[in-house]
Amino acid sequence: MILLLFVSCSQQKDTSEKNLSRNNSAVKKDNNSPEKVPQTLDEIKKEFTVINEKLVSGKLDSTSFTYACEEIEGKADFYNEKQSLRMVKHFYADSHFSSVTNYYVKNNNVFFIFKEETVWQFDGGTPEKPITKDSVSQQRMYLKNGSPVQCLKKNFTLRSAGKNVDPEMVPNRKGNCDAKELMDIYQKILKNRDTKNKTLCL
Repeated sequence: MILLLFVSCSQQKDTSEKNLSRNNSAVKKDNNSPEKVPQTLDEIKKEFTVINEKLVSGKLDSTSFTYACEEIEGKADFYNEKQSLRMVKHFYADSHFSSVTNYYVKNNNVFFIFKEETVWQFDGGTPEKPITKDSVSQQRMYLKNGSPVQCLKKNFTLRSAGKNVDPEMVPNRKGNCDAKELMDIYQKILKNRDTKNKTLCL
């Protein structure tokens, strides 16, 4: 009886240790899952770098559609990896203004938004050789569950003549951002994803 009890307890212990080991492995696998949406700033930055490297190296497939709305012309580009959306680039412009917004995506969730707006105007020179000035504003939004956990902003000016500041050397400043409007536009873009011809307003 004592021998049988000892064997039974040993088997239960082995089974429990195997189950615990299997559960721990499952947790580790889940935490390192390739589909896991970035949650922390470090995770967001790493995933942002991964997507940009694939964009530069041409490893992502792309589709696009264009639209026109009164005096505004726009275009949306979709970048996919194995049929999984990884980035959406939305560009639109009129005569003196342009805007580009990049939405970085993981497992159908936007985790980072980069937005740049440019307003240009004449700034001296001659009628034959006018000088123009671009006033540029940038926003970088780090998102968790669709809400900004950090927002960085910078503004700088570029002229068509003379010495210009290096945009990379302009420091970011922390501020508050509201992602709702940009996310509303993102949803409108997704609804028109399969558009084959130029569409009207989003």
